[in-house]
Amino acid sequence: MELPDFMNYGEKYSKREFAEKISRIAKRAGAKLVYAALILYYTLQSDKVSKKDKAVIIGALGYMISPLDVIPDAIPIAGLTDDLAVLLYVLKKVWTGIDPEIVEQAKKKLSKWFDEDEIAEIGDLIDSAE
Repeated sequence: MELPDFMNYGEKYSKREFAEKISRIAKRAGAKLVYAALILYYTLQSDKVSKKDKAVIIGALGYMISPLDVIPDAIPIAGLTDDLAVLLYVLKKVWTGIDPEIVEQAKKKLSKWFDEDEIAEIGDLIDSAE
């Protein structure tokens, strides 16, 4: 799958829209997508991350929030695969700037929405991002 130019979606991002979208789609999207989104969301708030990386993160989160993307979110199962691909791509690009505390913060938040079996699915997300 070819990634879209998600940087055009930066204006779609806001903290409020992110919180609304992630809570609305959490179970349907699965633990991997939510975990990747949370890591990027918390990384965006760090003062240790470059402006360039923040711009890329904002583009990716804006893409995730937008209902208008390559595969519309309303399409069952497939609708969120492009969102996950964009989030993982950006996660790999900015991985060196991600503080381990952010990863733990994302895991802690994830445990509010998912049970242990679902959280176990995220195990290879970190390995694939490095």
